Amino acid sequence: MSPLNITTRDTATGPVLEITGEFDYSNATELRDLLGTLALQPGRRLVLDLAGMTFCDSSGITALIAARNHVHAAQADIALAAVPANTLRILRIVGLDQIFPLYPDTDAATRS
Repeated sequence: MSPLNITTRDTATGPVLEITGEFDYSNATELRDLLGTLALQPGRRLVLDLAGMTFCDSSGITALIAARNHVHAAQADIALAAVPANTLRILRIVGLDQIFPLYPDTDAATRS
């Protein structure tokens, strides 16, 4: 079991949250709690860098959707970067690849 770790950094386009470890029912609320502390501004973009995420269950997916809703309520944008293949497959199966902009890495997500 790999514990969840979320680190935050700022870029010119907005905050980047690097999510590493297992993102599941036991810790999915950590993302929701952290979102409440971010100063999201209209027109800026929150990037969730998932390169280090080793596992994501339905609670993690639900937390990603909640993050999208939170960000859009602040009139900001959200993007997912470096989504692991197994999670990307799930996003595609349930159609979430149609509502989340997906980027190969954080650099690409913060350039747009």
